[in-house]
Amino acid sequence: MNKIKIAFTSIRVKLFIFLCVSILSIIVIVLLLNNFVLEDFYLYNKENKLKEVYTSVNEFYNNGYSQEEIENQLEEISIKNDFDILIKDSYDETIYISNKDFFSNMLQQSIMNSKIIREQYNLMAKEDKSYIISEMEDSRTNINYVMITAIMDNGYKLYMRMPIISIQESVKITNKFLYIIAFVMIIVGGIFSSLVSQRFCRPIEELKNIAKKMSNLDFSQKYNYSPSQDEFDELGKSINKMSRKLESTIGQLRAANMELEKDVEEKSHIDEMRKSFISDVSHELKTPIALIQGYSEGLIENVNTDEESRKFYAEVILDEATKMDKLVKRLLELMKLEYGNMRFNNVEFNIIELEREILRKSNVMIEKEKINVEFKEEGEINVIADEDYIDLVFTNYITNAIKYSTEINGIRKIEIKNEIREADKKVRISVFNTLEEMPEEELVHIWNRFYKIDESRNRSEGGNGIGLAIVKAIMNNYGNEYGARNVIGGIEFYFDLDLA
Repeated sequence: MNKIKIAFTSIRVKLFIFLCVSILSIIVIVLLLNNFVLEDFYLYNKENKLKEVYTSVNEFYNNGYSQEEIENQLEEISIKNDFDILIKDSYDETIYISNKDFFSNMLQQSIMNSKIIREQYNLMAKEDKSYIISEMEDSRTNINYVMITAIMDNGYKLYMRMPIISIQESVKITNKFLYIIAFVMIIVGGIFSSLVSQRFCRPIEELKNIAKKMSNLDFSQKYNYSPSQDEFDELGKSINKMSRKLESTIGQLRAANMELEKDVEEKSHIDEMRKSFISDVSHELKTPIALIQGYSEGLIENVNTDEESRKFYAEVILDEATKMDKLVKRLLELMKLEYGNMRFNNVEFNIIELEREILRKSNVMIEKEKINVEFKEEGEINVIADEDYIDLVFTNYITNAIKYSTEINGIRKIEIKNEIREADKKVRISVFNTLEEMPEEELVHIWNRFYKIDESRNRSEGGNGIGLAIVKAIMNNYGNEYGARNVIGGIEFYFDLDLA
């Protein structure tokens, strides 16, 4: 029901109905005029023609035309106009007759008797006219005529008549023809109305769709105007111009809004970083500050008088201060990685050589812990990244592997692998160490700041729980994968780098 309502309210349907009704109205008006007006109009014209012929015949006699010339003219008039003409002189003698039946018919109808003639003449005299036009019927043929009875200037009497039946037949024939024309016009008019409504509604429909898209802030569609440059084209040009201006203005507003959001987000990040930094520092510095304070008070109060004890106190204070300095620097580095706009110094380097160098530096701890290291040093794998930060990532993995590796089946082992993936142009660096299987929820939490796997380790052996958080931040900046997973006999840490 709604679809039907929408269809009837559309401009195309309204225009189509209007044009069809207009065509039908014109046809009906023509038929009405033909039935009720044409005959009277035709009679009016024929009466005027009778008057003109009467005037012409009167002038023929007034201008001295010969009787033969007048008869030739009358015969031509009679044939051309389908007139019956009868002229009598003042003695009622016939001067000219175009049709002998005309005279006999007039006698039969008693139109020529003295009484009717006197009445006609009296009427003409009374109305100060020289002619009278009337209608008559031939009782013998049942044909109606229009007749003029006139007295010319020379006293002659002029009678002319014209049959009306030809007019009536003409109206009937015209009506039949109009019915055929009406049927054809309805079909042609319907097609024409459909084409016209489609022609006029197409630009309106196009403009409506453009306006609808513009209301949804879609300025992609533009009006295609024609060379005719009509009102629709002018309107389309204006809408195109408005669309371009709106698109430009909204684009500028969006850009300004994005800049504003960026500034707000950056400010929010800075505030978050500041709060996080203060929270982290205050949390992690409690212990070293307490130790420094305690040992400092011991030195001041001379708790231990011997030189060796005082030296031990001083070394503890120095050690804790060094740890505090290192912790603050690492926290600042982590904040920059997590919240700052890092610009890495990406270069091409051989990852195998970097791994070899880090293992060389860690060799003292490896030998101390009696750990067996498996590492394939041959070959060359060139990657693109910031070498210093990748050094930090790999060092964290090796340090954790050394620190947390345990003996499994009588073996403590670390294994380094480099797996090239040509499909996505990556290399996966993995560090395996022997360890009891870790719970999956713990594998998720190890990347959080200050999370420690083994809380029982003392401060000299354990870290501060920031190393893996830094790894996470570096890899997130590069958009590369990283992670840890339980494997047979231990745990494996990995990260991806882009091949050169």
